[in-house]
Amino acid sequence: MEKRIESKGSNRFAIARKVLVYGILSCLAFLLVAFVMVCFSIRSSVKEISAEATQQYPGDRVEALITYVNSENHSLRQRNRAVWALGQIGDERALPVLSQFYTGEPCDHDNCLCQRELQKAIQLCEGGFNATAWLPR
Repeated sequence: MEKRIESKGSNRFAIARKVLVYGILSCLAFLLVAFVMVCFSIRSSVKEISAEATQQYPGDRVEALITYVNSENHSLRQRNRAVWALGQIGDERALPVLSQFYTGEPCDHDNCLCQRELQKAIQLCEGGFNATAWLPR
């Protein structure tokens, strides 16, 4: 009779362990799928902003985005999106224009480009870690 009780206890432990392992693997798979989806969403947004810039300004997309950031014909919100896209692309050609607008002061979104976004873009263009760099742009 005692052997049956031990068998039931060890069987429950084995089932609980399997549930835990499969639960952890399911969570990891979900996180991986979510990460890939976010990466593709970022890539899509960069392409959209780049296409808008290249329609208006000549050159490749980095040159067009640089011109877009410099242009007073666009709202600060639009220019901030271009700053973000330049950071996501991570091309060092964007560093001079990004550095030109970066003051390090607190953000004043009503009057100048977002300092936080400029700082992040500069870091990415200088080779900082970019989680979406594995995607073709």
